[in-house]
Amino acid sequence: MQNIKLSIDKAFGFISEQNVAGYKAQVAAANAALHNGTGKGSDFLGWLNLPSSIDEAHLTDIENTAKILRDNCEVVVVIGIGGSYLGAKAVIDALSNSFDWLQTERKSPVVVYAGQNIGEDYLYELQEMLKNKKFGIISISKSGTTTEPALAFRLLKTQLEDQQGKAAAQKLIVAITDKSRGALRTLATQEGYKTFVIEDNIGGRYSVLSPVGLLPIAVAGFDVRQLVAGAVTMETVCGLDAKFEENPAAQYAAVRNELYKNGKGIEILVNFHPKMHFIGEWWKQLYGESEGKENKGIFPASVDFTSDLHSMGQWIQEGERTIFETVISIKESNYTKIFPTSADNLDGLNFLAGKRVDEVNKMAELGTQIAHIDGGVPNLKVELPKLNEYYLGEMLYFFEKACGISGYLLGVNPFDQPGVEAYKKNMFALLEKPGFEAETKAIKARI
Repeated sequence: MQNIKLSIDKAFGFISEQNVAGYKAQVAAANAALHNGTGKGSDFLGWLNLPSSIDEAHLTDIENTAKILRDNCEVVVVIGIGGSYLGAKAVIDALSNSFDWLQTERKSPVVVYAGQNIGEDYLYELQEMLKNKKFGIISISKSGTTTEPALAFRLLKTQLEDQQGKAAAQKLIVAITDKSRGALRTLATQEGYKTFVIEDNIGGRYSVLSPVGLLPIAVAGFDVRQLVAGAVTMETVCGLDAKFEENPAAQYAAVRNELYKNGKGIEILVNFHPKMHFIGEWWKQLYGESEGKENKGIFPASVDFTSDLHSMGQWIQEGERTIFETVISIKESNYTKIFPTSADNLDGLNFLAGKRVDEVNKMAELGTQIAHIDGGVPNLKVELPKLNEYYLGEMLYFFEKACGISGYLLGVNPFDQPGVEAYKKNMFALLEKPGFEAETKAIKARI
């Protein structure tokens, strides 16, 4: 079976191959620090060997729990924020039929999301949609007190109990939380919810291959065994003993850091497949939250081509030359659609007649790459042989491993997020949360 492939040659017109090769020792040291637990944030390395540590019993438990929800629910609400939902949504969206939400005869429940915002209209509309529907809840939070998911869970738990009865609701709520402490763990124990553990040493943005991602993905009807198998393969490919020339995570980390040193402070993740939009959202959190600290770090952005070529394409082609692109390319599409002939040819497109639509898309991809390189934008490419669970598993682990190495090359802790707390403290002060009296007084003096 092929593996995903990283191509870095289109960056060498902007940085030298020799300089990138010069990262070998630094990358090896960073990789060793990850595997030996000697670097910053070493208490959050549970993701590193997670794929190969997942055993048969765990996968069976995930699948059996998913089956209960699948058999008893029309809708399953995944409650979580940040890494507690982005990985699952990224994979589910990438693998789902684009018009799945319109289907009336379903094999799997509709998976929707809550707790990722505090939108009152969003929550109202969600609860209205769930009226008279059989629904279940997967609540994901280590603490159970994070404002956005805790608020959503309180609303939806009450609604589920009102609609189904408390005894039935207890069987349709799954808590993915801390092993022994926190509000959600306490509630799950009191109510008898089925639970899965988020290990202390796995942070949210590295959790997609834990129950945080695997359970919702299984509920949506996808093969988590293949997802894990792909990740296991990439764990080996990017392992401690892998040579730099054969380790895509090491090469990606080296190239992006060398580009950053040469003034390329913005990385744009590009896809030419509309199902990959939320892969970009997951990737932005992974890299933004891991590297954006100490007043440094590459700014992660994402675009959907060819759609955004008609908007952001102008800025990318001719704007400030502080950017580089990493393109996610799908080598082989899952379906075939041939472009038809038109008798009058009013649109002038008969020259495409008989070609696959994917060929047109691939030429748009290649043409864009050439244009952007000509316009001063270095290009990297991550190619998946096909869009399926196995190759997504490879890609997820590849980006995670590269992020850990890249953060160490940058000199930051890629596993903490101290800046995330700033808005929470201000919000609690403005809401006059007990215990924040001094902060409330101080912040109200500023507004």
